[in-house]
Amino acid sequence: MSIAVNVLLRLKLENQPGMLAQVLSIIAAHEGHPGSIDLVSASTTHVIRELMVRLHDSRAFERLLAELRETPGVQVIRVADRVFLRHVGGKIEVRSRCPVANREDLSLIYTPGVGAISELIAREPDMAFPLTMKGNAIAIVTDGSAVLGLGDLGPAAALPVMEGKAVLFKRFAGINAVPICLDVHEPQAIIDAVRAIAPAFGGINLEDIAAPKCFEIEQRLSEILDIPVFHDDQHGTAIVTLAGLLNALKVVGKELAQARIVIAGAGAAGMAITAMLLKAGATDLIVCDRKGAISRDEGPSQPSKRWIAEHTNAGCVKGPLKKVVAGADVFIGVSGPGVLDRADVETMAARPVIFALANPEPEIEPETVHDIAGVIATGRSDYPNQINNALAFPGIFRGALDCHARTISDEMSLAAAYALAGLVPEEELSAEHIIPSIFHEEVASVVARAVVEVARRTGVARPTPHGPGEE
Repeated sequence: MSIAVNVLLRLKLENQPGMLAQVLSIIAAHEGHPGSIDLVSASTTHVIRELMVRLHDSRAFERLLAELRETPGVQVIRVADRVFLRHVGGKIEVRSRCPVANREDLSLIYTPGVGAISELIAREPDMAFPLTMKGNAIAIVTDGSAVLGLGDLGPAAALPVMEGKAVLFKRFAGINAVPICLDVHEPQAIIDAVRAIAPAFGGINLEDIAAPKCFEIEQRLSEILDIPVFHDDQHGTAIVTLAGLLNALKVVGKELAQARIVIAGAGAAGMAITAMLLKAGATDLIVCDRKGAISRDEGPSQPSKRWIAEHTNAGCVKGPLKKVVAGADVFIGVSGPGVLDRADVETMAARPVIFALANPEPEIEPETVHDIAGVIATGRSDYPNQINNALAFPGIFRGALDCHARTISDEMSLAAAYALAGLVPEEELSAEHIIPSIFHEEVASVVARAVVEVARRTGVARPTPHGPGEE
């Protein structure tokens, strides 16, 4: 599947009736979707216009461009990729929160005034939360070894993704997030680097770090740091998947505890989803990797798969995914495209729930099973029911920062999932509406409140520090 193209076209058109309509007809013939149309300049002979156009893939765009160039009275002056334009210069910047208009301002925010703040934090380290950026800052850490679904692209290529994530933190939760792209790849080197920078941040978001090293990195950092460490590719995916599944099962009239669930993919996301579903009460789970069902009697050598074997597939079912999925109520895919087809879904239980979450191409195309599946969800924005990590991580970290949490516990993650699921009222649940939109204005705040409540109840939250003269 080709990636969609979003371009800005500057065209010089002969100034005669019907020219713009002719251009729009050509765009429509190539299944293009025009956006805004702006007049740049006009004369008695020519009109220059800029059009935003979106097409489903690059091949369609090349055909459109060729036809426009061959059309009499149309001259293509400029073609600009709107995605590239949006990334020029990067997507984030640092701004001062304090004015520096005179010497007095300077003396308050820097020397000599700042010395008193440093001395206070030296005596009372928790005062760094209210008196520095630490109280509202997250480090987004990656080594670029698992960038989106594109693989090991390295730290520089990961930077635009981390910048985008920083934008989401700010947009949806008001959090200042800083991309940290590390040019080290061994687990201990990453652990050492994050430990060294941790004093400046209130939390660490691990991102796009390949399995299985991501498990070791998160575990060790959680043990040695006194701030939350959260691998979003694991836990963010698991939280949103559980939230969506709770509502999807309501739509098809089934219960989590009785549902037979098959998961394709035993990497970071598959491992975390398995753990989350077990904690939420699922009892009948089978996880498949490329070789088929993971079973305890076969003793996987990889620690994460060994854990899966010990906690799932009680009946020691064996065989490839296509065999194992027969009779299942739920399929959750975090693997790759094309692992199932319509015939496989027809062997599942009545009205099966299909979560085909691989990006950009899902495990099965929704169009092929829309008439037999009870609910379908994907990781894509162009289908209903997008399982998007951005529904979880802004609110999770907003809550963790608000209560100065030392960690993000399993109880906090479960609370986030249930809060997220609850944002879709039961009377509004349907096969195409099991999860709220990322633009639902209450998502981050509702998730944050749930996280804070559990953190305080379970002792994960720190007492709120007070400065001199405060009560």
